Amino acid sequence: MGIEEKLPSGVLLTSVEKLAGYMRKSSLWPATFGLACCAIEMMAVGTPRYDLARFGMEVFRASPRQADLMIVAGRVSQKMAPVLRQIYDQMPNPKWVLSMGVCASSGGMFNNYAIVQGVDHVVPVDIYLPGCPPRPEMLMDAIIKLHDQISDTKLGAHRAKEVREAETLALTARPTAQMKGLLR
Repeated sequence: MGIEEKLPSGVLLTSVEKLAGYMRKSSLWPATFGLACCAIEMMAVGTPRYDLARFGMEVFRASPRQADLMIVAGRVSQKMAPVLRQIYDQMPNPKWVLSMGVCASSGGMFNNYAIVQGVDHVVPVDIYLPGCPPRPEMLMDAIIKLHDQISDTKLGAHRAKEVREAETLALTARPTAQMKGLLR
């Protein structure tokens, strides 16, 4: 006889990490960081046609202290990079970053001194969304993929260990912005 038969009906079996992951993914509050044309497509996702509210994302937050997802939409200039980092630092943990569009992900067609060649030089990125500009459906798909990542996120000391390992991997794989001389 299995454990399911021994338990009374109405008992839910899960781990605290799974329950917390479900709650976090169902109540993301995005902070907008629309810098260029990708911001128009990001705004379209908030309309009734796409109904982002069904994912628990009813309102885009203007305050970073109320947000846990930053959607960077568009090119990031060298002057805007410190502001982006400051807003990211003001967001409470846990926090996630979605790089929307080819300009935010890699600098796009702007290969010059004024544009940061990828927002990952400034903040850690969880999801990269390609396109110029990506369609609202693509943004919704990226959000669903981010939901999968969030639901598998560990808690407490396990999360801290994962974060340290990811940061170590990122430092060895790609030099930071300060090492490359992009930010002063």
